[in-house]
Amino acid sequence: MYVITVFGNLLLILAVSANSHLHTPMYFFLANLSFVDICVTSTIIPKMLWNIQTQSKVITYEDCLSQIQMYFFILFTGLDNFLLAVMAYDRFVAICHPLNYMVIMNPQICRVLVLVSWIVSALYSLLHTSMVLRLSFCTVIKIPHFFCELNQMIQLACSDTFLNNMVIYFAATLLVGGPFLGILYSYSKIVSSILGISSAQGKYKAFST
Repeated sequence: MYVITVFGNLLLILAVSANSHLHTPMYFFLANLSFVDICVTSTIIPKMLWNIQTQSKVITYEDCLSQIQMYFFILFTGLDNFLLAVMAYDRFVAICHPLNYMVIMNPQICRVLVLVSWIVSALYSLLHTSMVLRLSFCTVIKIPHFFCELNQMIQLACSDTFLNNMVIYFAATLLVGGPFLGILYSYSKIVSSILGISSAQGKYKAFST
């Protein structure tokens, strides 16, 4: 399944790159999402396969930091959320403002949206990783998992974790809740716009878009 996931996403990226008809904002975002999917599965699945092979069910605190697994997992899952929100916005513009679509979603704007998503996700991940580094642990930490789950690491700490928990809740509200609300808003406007179309053919075309 891991190999299928990687090669499936690679084929999609190659198809978008090779076919000039697919050089549109939607497929540009979809290719980026495929790349992120490869990265997020490659961050956690190899360790899981190693655990299955060695009959081991733990990952140590040192492994989490040396392999930078936790940083990349938070980075790519956050980036997934932002790209889905950007793709929802792209469909909102395509359906609700079709005449201005190519002006609003020009290549430069598309690149900026992806770049901002990368920067915000990288800072978000760096914040959580830095907050874990300030914690102290009383014993050798072994997490019963195949990836470094942030909540489990915080629960195993001996030092005060109040600030870590506050940062998790506050950051999750902004950086997970924000894109989620953006997706809901975009699709609610899309649905209301489609329902306002009088002809059945117009509705069908808008839904297929």
